[in-house]
Amino acid sequence: MPMPPVHPRQIADGIPDRLYGRRRGHPLRPRQHRLLDLTLPRLRLPPEAAADPRAAFAVPVGAVWLEVGFGAGEHALAQVAAHPRVGLIASEVFENGLCSLLSRLVPEGGEATAPLPPNLRLWPEDARRLLALLPEGALDRLFLLFPDPWPKARHAKRRFVHPALLPAVARVLRPGADWRIATDDPTYQAWVEEVLAGTDRFERVLVADARPAGWPPTRYEAKALGEGRRPRYWVFRRR
Repeated sequence: MPMPPVHPRQIADGIPDRLYGRRRGHPLRPRQHRLLDLTLPRLRLPPEAAADPRAAFAVPVGAVWLEVGFGAGEHALAQVAAHPRVGLIASEVFENGLCSLLSRLVPEGGEATAPLPPNLRLWPEDARRLLALLPEGALDRLFLLFPDPWPKARHAKRRFVHPALLPAVARVLRPGADWRIATDDPTYQAWVEEVLAGTDRFERVLVADARPAGWPPTRYEAKALGEGRRPRYWVFRRR
């Protein structure tokens, strides 16, 4: 059941009711419906569990990371496999993306029974709601990889990187935590530089035009490179 919407003033003034567009692309197939009905509830992070996110995983974890908008899930699953003692909360509202990640985890017929990564939890709702529920300093790392750039000026308020949302992001990141950002869109690249340069909450520790070591690839990155666009990668550190 979808979570009730949060009024934008509960999180950040000036941010609209949602930061995303449509929830679904092409019509879902029977297998995808089973994944959403049977597998997603097994991984879903309950809102009440956000108050103590380290306790929300099936194994003890030493850190909690959040990926906002995981797309098809390649990066999220690679991080989960590479860091078994890190709990990853992966957030995505697009149903086709959720199904893409879930289909990689369970075989046909195993939607209700196949083992699932114990250090993964999914948040299939607006990530801002999760930011509001998490305690201060709860996150050790944040990923925002190839987000929708919302290139039109009138849609700029829908960007996750936004001056009005920075206090909420900074609140949930512990001092010293990293915020990794990547985008291939020139408008969004300039926007990231402008917005993050205007805050004293974050220090830029890396900017690169080639994917740094330890950053798993995604299909969005591959598509951008194939179409001649050059991604840019940043690490901002919470002061």
